[in-house]
Amino acid sequence: MYSVILDSSNQDLLVALAKEDALIDVVCYPAWQRQSELMVKEMENLFIKHNVDKSDIGDVIVSIGPGSYTGVRIALTIAKTMNLALNIPIYPISSLHAMKDDNLPSICLINARSNRSYIGVYENENVIISDTIFNNDDVKAYILSHPNYHLMGDLKYLNLNGKKPDVAKQLLKLKKITKPLHDGLGLKPIYLKN
Repeated sequence: MYSVILDSSNQDLLVALAKEDALIDVVCYPAWQRQSELMVKEMENLFIKHNVDKSDIGDVIVSIGPGSYTGVRIALTIAKTMNLALNIPIYPISSLHAMKDDNLPSICLINARSNRSYIGVYENENVIISDTIFNNDDVKAYILSHPNYHLMGDLKYLNLNGKKPDVAKQLLKLKKITKPLHDGLGLKPIYLKN
């Protein structure tokens, strides 16, 4: 059985296909404010390319925020539709947690606008700071006080260099520690406000 992996919580559209613990194919590119028109088509293209029938899909792994208010809902809506139509479980995973640098200590950041950042801090499978919002001055202070942590994400808005995360790989890896939902209708995105 195959896993479908979806993320539209930030600037990039990500659709991936995995079998067991291995990624088979990943489509990921900037698609800001275009994910809704492109995501289903990219998913269908992967199915055709790899000769995957919808009956071959065993589950869907999806990032559920925080991130772009509309973007988070796009991948989640598709995942919920698959859950209902194909009777498969959903593995809901934090968008920030999916940005971590494998098992290294990672400060994961997404621009939350208005001089704020969504922040989550992780090491291995441990959550050091659960997903929250910091103002950008506090983010920079935290970064300065943790010089050995890897900065993850597009951090040009902070005038910093961050590493581009391998979101598909981390979503697949985090599936192992995530409880599957068989009834995804009540699943809500993570929206953070301060």
